[in-house]
Amino acid sequence: MNLDHLPEDCFAHILSFTSPGDVCRCSLVSWSFRTMADSDSVWEKFLPSDHAEILSRLVCPITYSSNKELFIRLCSPNLIDGGKKMFSIEKSTRKKCYMLSARDVSITWSCNPLYWTWRPLLQSRFAEVAELRTIWWLEICGTMNTQMLSPKTVYGAYLIAKLADRAYGFDSLPSEVSLEVGNFKSQGTVYLSTRHDQSRKQAAAADLEHEHFSKRIRASRWRVLEGNHGGGLCERKDGWMEVEIGSFYNEGFANNDVKMSLKEVKGAHLKGGLIVEGIEIRPKI
Repeated sequence: MNLDHLPEDCFAHILSFTSPGDVCRCSLVSWSFRTMADSDSVWEKFLPSDHAEILSRLVCPITYSSNKELFIRLCSPNLIDGGKKMFSIEKSTRKKCYMLSARDVSITWSCNPLYWTWRPLLQSRFAEVAELRTIWWLEICGTMNTQMLSPKTVYGAYLIAKLADRAYGFDSLPSEVSLEVGNFKSQGTVYLSTRHDQSRKQAAAADLEHEHFSKRIRASRWRVLEGNHGGGLCERKDGWMEVEIGSFYNEGFANNDVKMSLKEVKGAHLKGGLIVEGIEIRPKI
């Protein structure tokens, strides 16, 4: 059967079960396909069910003439909630993404200028970031309700930060990370140090050079590296770095808070130079 002979609403309904990328590719087939692929009924299915409520929270209202244009605009990060959060849609999966600014998370003693300073930063998407002057007790916590996120989705939470040139004190002990929602809880350790992460990569590369060692020996060495050191800061394309706090599957958590934290409170040594932009919650693909 020629698809051009299908009723427009029927074909639009079929397209709504695909993805935004598939719909855009279908629009190239013919003029009639393009008309159906651009219809509001198709693109409404790709928008979050609470998109009207999200639009009401935008700092800068956006203009659009169709649901397709609205979807495209929401795929770009938009400030919401007075500039304390950022919202976007992940284009390929249609899942919701959020970022909590440093002002929207809890940073212990961040109101004391002896320990933390708040300042604008050109590279940041928010009005200001928090920069650690010097402290021995580091604790950063964030909270987000599961109802704000897309259902049946694996989400990861990431601290977005960078180290100033004067940064010190982050090589001594790893920081503890945890994520808790409902009865689920994940825990781990990370190093807030790029030098530490580089040493892990060098050690892994050295293992690969010795092909004459058995796979069992190489695997055991890697387990030792992972067990002793944990993860570290990873570079991002936007100039920031991130460290994963934890991940969870968002299903069955009705109106529960996702509690995320990173802390290093066991050592008595001073540390400083950490610049915090916020915590990002996004789908893990």
